[in-house]
Amino acid sequence: MRLASYNVENLFERARALNLMDRAATKRLLEAQAGLNATFRKPDYTATDRRKMAKWLEVLGLGRADESKDAILRQNRGRLRQRKGGKLEITATGGEDWVGWVELKTEPVNAVAIDNTARIIALLRADLLAVVEAESRPALRRFASLLLPGVDFAEEDAPEAPSLAYPRVMLVDGNDDRGIDVGLMATEDFAIRSVSSHVDDRDAKGGLLFSRDCADYEVALPSGGRLHLLVNHFKSQGYGARAENDARRRAQAERVRAIYEARLQAGVEFVAVLGDLNDRPDSPPLAPLLGDGGPRDVSRHPNYRDDGRPGTWRNGTAANKLDYILLSPGLWDRVQAAGVERRGVWGGTWGTLFPHLATIAREEEAASDHAAIWVDLGL
Repeated sequence: MRLASYNVENLFERARALNLMDRAATKRLLEAQAGLNATFRKPDYTATDRRKMAKWLEVLGLGRADESKDAILRQNRGRLRQRKGGKLEITATGGEDWVGWVELKTEPVNAVAIDNTARIIALLRADLLAVVEAESRPALRRFASLLLPGVDFAEEDAPEAPSLAYPRVMLVDGNDDRGIDVGLMATEDFAIRSVSSHVDDRDAKGGLLFSRDCADYEVALPSGGRLHLLVNHFKSQGYGARAENDARRRAQAERVRAIYEARLQAGVEFVAVLGDLNDRPDSPPLAPLLGDGGPRDVSRHPNYRDDGRPGTWRNGTAANKLDYILLSPGLWDRVQAAGVERRGVWGGTWGTLFPHLATIAREEEAASDHAAIWVDLGL
């Protein structure tokens, strides 16, 4: 059987800010939205809070109106701000004085990019596919039922066999309000027996731990037995203060390791941790998960097909290794082959760094910034 993980970067619709080619602009918008929604919840706003909120509102174009090309300010009860003499002032005294939040506007994903995502998944031919950054279960089901069947290829990319069908699709909405959740697609032979969500797990300060979720899928194997898949998307490096991001990823890694160990102690032999962990394997934030007898990175297995690029994101450098399939000892011993599928990535400034699908003519048409990873297991 083949197990794979793929960060699809949304299937049909995503936040407009995430579609921008200007990475610095994307960072400013995402940080402003995250900063505002976090500060809104504080019971009392300090003078520093007010200055920051005013600045973030201006970044999002919400200084004068409740809607801009990028975002919407929802003021459901009470009022957050007003302008006096042309100057923006925060008039709410704290989170109990008003109720509201900021949403990022969405727009369709490039239609050719959606088709190319389907082509990459068809090429993967995975029996079980962990999907990162899917909008919702309906979107994932629609993708599996409408776009994957009969996917067409350019002649030079045509696969030897038709793509697999995925009648079993599951996704639990996570903690990110941009619609970037983790899900699972399975073929008919692999029944999703149960799913345990960890969206309500808390960190040491009482806040929500997981940026999205650590979804624990229990899958029934055709040969008997069960397989547990812990699908994750850790806190990114790019938006917010680095120290806070690193601490968040480390706490997430610690919790996933605890969930993994609990499954092994309960007698589950086959456990995999997979998804976008947003850090390189030798980073301190991932040490609690990868170190000291933890699940093993499939890219270190002797049967892994190394293409000379250790990373999975964009150009595939060592610093860009973000996506993982981590295996318990029982799975590690059953690895037959493993590798990375890069043909959906643009690659380099001009798309010439490595081969991609013939149907990708420009960067916006790439299936994803992330390469997919896969492993064949003798189960």
